[in-house]
Amino acid sequence: LSTGPRQSNGIFYEIRTYDIKPAKMKEFLEMVSKYFHFRTAHSELVGMWYSELGAMNKVFHIWKYDNFAHRTAVRHALANDKDWQGKFISAALPLVEKQHNEVAYLVPWCQLGKPAKEGGVYEWVTFQMKPGGPALWGEAFQAAINAHINTGYTTLIGVFHTEYGLLNTVHVLWWNESPDQRAAGRHSAHEDARVVAAVRNSVRFLESQQNVLLIPLQCSPLK
Repeated sequence: LSTGPRQSNGIFYEIRTYDIKPAKMKEFLEMVSKYFHFRTAHSELVGMWYSELGAMNKVFHIWKYDNFAHRTAVRHALANDKDWQGKFISAALPLVEKQHNEVAYLVPWCQLGKPAKEGGVYEWVTFQMKPGGPALWGEAFQAAINAHINTGYTTLIGVFHTEYGLLNTVHVLWWNESPDQRAAGRHSAHEDARVVAAVRNSVRFLESQQNVLLIPLQCSPLK
């Protein structure tokens, strides 16, 4: 599951989650809108969202790096970027309660996708799998994801497997036109024999599962 593409290139994704002080979310998002171009000048932003359901006052963002040396160079440049440090970081950090990051690879059977159009909603689903890695649960997990894709009600954007952070964690990013379209699709999927069978096989390896409905920010390439 986590081997394949990373054998021939070092591309990975840093997933950052910020918990924003409840009374400061509006201010934080306004600062992102005004100053985040200083950050995106240094490396590629895949997407940035705020939580709507499933969690509150959280901001998720995903960054793409060619390798670890690339990330180190970017972090060094950011530390020395006076605009970034002076106009955003110094003012934004007091608004943040907690920061969390993970390094993850796209699974080899998934390419990073895009929605058919802008204006929908994203679902970030985190699966904590049993220890043992893809050799234990990779095939069953892939089959469960493909079963949902085959129903046609949702669009897969990416499947990420952690390399640093809580191990045996898989994050799946989906896109739907609206929360209601997602709800209707899920209802149909639960009655689909293909989905039921695939999930029943995969859940044997599952320890926990959590999802968040996300709204893309204006600066997000994935909208």
